Amino acid sequence: MKGSAGVIAETERLILRRYQESDLQDLFEYLSDPKVVEFEPYKPMSLDETKENLEWRIGTEEMIALELKSSHKMIGNVYMGKREFDTLELGYVLNRNYWKKGYAAESIKVLVRQAFSDGIHRIYAECDPLNSGSWKLLEALGFQQESHLRQNVWFWKDENGKPVWKDTYVYAMLNGEQ
Repeated sequence: MKGSAGVIAETERLILRRYQESDLQDLFEYLSDPKVVEFEPYKPMSLDETKENLEWRIGTEEMIALELKSSHKMIGNVYMGKREFDTLELGYVLNRNYWKKGYAAESIKVLVRQAFSDGIHRIYAECDPLNSGSWKLLEALGFQQESHLRQNVWFWKDENGKPVWKDTYVYAMLNGEQ
């Protein structure tokens, strides 16, 4: 069984756990998909790039793998990055074949509840305003939009070497609001 080691939490349909070497093919399946990484600060990854990325994921406590209980397939991840002032930054990426099935919401709900019960004060997420699936999920989970930052970040340059500026929405939830 894939998910027996490093289990963080379980939901009705998911095992939330640490990454392991056997996740390589499942991770490559979604990190190599241009549609999945469209709003991420990285391009679709090759198998070698995914291997390197997996090593980082295995070595950090901030990346949480989402494994289906029914098939033991790893279908995505939630990121819970530690920040100052008892704050966590939330992020999530799922294999496109598992979008719109409630897996992100199911995993985030339990992780947010766990983080707040462990004393975290604030959890925030940043997303591209064009990524309506992401900000609609945050709103459905009870996160409140705090800001719309205009052209505050760029990940890529255009053919002339100029930054392609992007806007960012910031959403947050405070302990006690869930």
